[in-house]
Amino acid sequence: MSKKNELKEIIANSNNVVFFGGAGVSTESGIPDFRSEDGIYKTLENYGAPPEVILSRTYFQTNPRGFYKYYKENLIHQDAKPNDAHLAIAKLESLGKIKAVITQNIDGLHQKAGSENVLELHGSVLRNYCKNCESSYDLDYIIQSEELPTCSCGGLIKPDVVLYEEPLDNNTMNAAVDYIANAETLIIGGTSLVVYPAAGLIQYFKGENLVLINKSETEYDSYANLIINEAIGEVFKEIV
Repeated sequence: MSKKNELKEIIANSNNVVFFGGAGVSTESGIPDFRSEDGIYKTLENYGAPPEVILSRTYFQTNPRGFYKYYKENLIHQDAKPNDAHLAIAKLESLGKIKAVITQNIDGLHQKAGSENVLELHGSVLRNYCKNCESSYDLDYIIQSEELPTCSCGGLIKPDVVLYEEPLDNNTMNAAVDYIANAETLIIGGTSLVVYPAAGLIQYFKGENLVLINKSETEYDSYANLIINEAIGEVFKEIV
């Protein structure tokens, strides 16, 4: 039996599947990841500081113009569309197979594909709020702001994304832990499982089937029932 058919059978025989995805889920939609050879960490120059510094809370507070220049040019992909993985995952949720989608991505593509129960560990570029009065603003407002997006009250607007030096949202993390701990099958895709604390969620899985879909090896391969080292969109296109 091929690995894709094996995955198809695992899903067919499971009633509580959780999907946990990383940047590799969206690369097939034209959104670069961070750490691969073609990722934005390896290809960016002339910003005056490394991405880990620019995308930090301290940098946002001390140099918001520099932050927004980088952010708009590299983290917003307004024209990106859901790929075969997003669409298949949404379909499996609509069929009652997938109970929750846990994502490290901030692009909103799972919701655009039709997924409803999405836990965004690192937030979303689609949501933005004033640091002063907490008024909400959409992505268009951020894009159309020439320099600094400011609120009608005069306050600085911040994207609802988790920056370096910021903790993940406790409620989102607790919900993710609960879904993973109760899952019968956990499918992890498009992540090398090196970014913590998100990567640590795998330790809460106590179910029957751990499936890893990633182009490269991960340090958790030895724990998996099934490993597929292929592009995740190509895998899901054939099983759903």
